[in-house]
Formats: sequence, C-alpha cells, structure tokens
Amino acid sequence: MTGFLDLASLDRTLLYLTAFLGAFVVALWISLAFWAARDIRARTQDRMARLLAPLVVVLLGPPGMVVYLLLRPSRTMEEAYQHTLEEEALLSEVEERPVCPACGGRIERDWQVCAHCHTRLRKSCAQCSRLLELPWQVCPYCGTAVSPSRVEIEAPDFEVRPRGA
Repeated sequence: MTGFLDLASLDRTLLYLTAFLGAFVVALWISLAFWAARDIRARTQDRMARLLAPLVVVLLGPPGMVVYLLLRPSRTMEEAYQHTLEEEALLSEVEERPVCPACGGRIERDWQVCAHCHTRLRKSCAQCSRLLELPWQVCPYCGTAVSPSRVEIEAPDFEVRPRGA
C-alpha cells in the first residue's frame, strides 16, 4: 500500500528545498560582496581598502559583512565633503561678523557706535557722509581731508530709557 507520504517524493522535495536554499545563500553571499564593493568605493579612494572590503566578504561570507561594517569609514566621501563645506561656511560666517574692540559684542559693519557699550566705532565724512574708520585722515570715497574733532574723540552721550518706554 502506497501511503500518503512517499519516501522518494519526500526525498526529492527535500533535495529541491536544499538546492533552493543553497542557491539563495550563494546569491546572498555574492550580492553582499557586490554591495561591499560599491559601498567602499563611495567611502574611500584607497585602492587597498577597495580591494580588501569585498574580498573579506567573499572569504568570510555574512560574518565578513559584519567585519566590513565595523571597519568601514563612517562617512561617504560626499558626506565628508558636505561636512567640510558646512564647517567652512560656519567659520567664514564667524570670521565675517565684526566685533566691538571694547566689549567684544557683535556689531554690524554700518554701525557708528557699539549698541552694547557705546564705544565709537566709525565716523562719517563731512562731505559725502560715508562711514570712515576712526584712524583715517582722508575720505577714500571723495578725497576730503578728515580732521579729528573733539566730538569724534569723546564718546557721545546716550539717553538711557526704560525698556517699556
């Protein structure tokens, strides 16, 4: 009597499942090696690293992928470049912003007086009204000679008002 389970068909089914599983593991292994090769190209210019990364994955399989993930550079070259650009932009912004020589507070380029400590920062030309640096003796914009007056030497008086007024 042939039973519901035939040993030959069960053996054949297990053979097909094993072959399918083996093919899947081989395909996964190869795809991990290709992924590692592509990933390392985006992360470094080093030829040795570009050769060793997929080789480790091919030789060790999925555990090699874990080793690669632990040892690979944390940023891609594009991310490192973007990070460098951001740092340079921040540094140039900090360097561009002038500070008051007296109190160190941030000032604007067109301020004549520091809003924080009332230190005189610039003077205006009597002829063209453009802002001049305090030590300048001649206006570079109109050529008018600038002589320091008593008003320019002394700090101007400011009226202090309450915040609500």
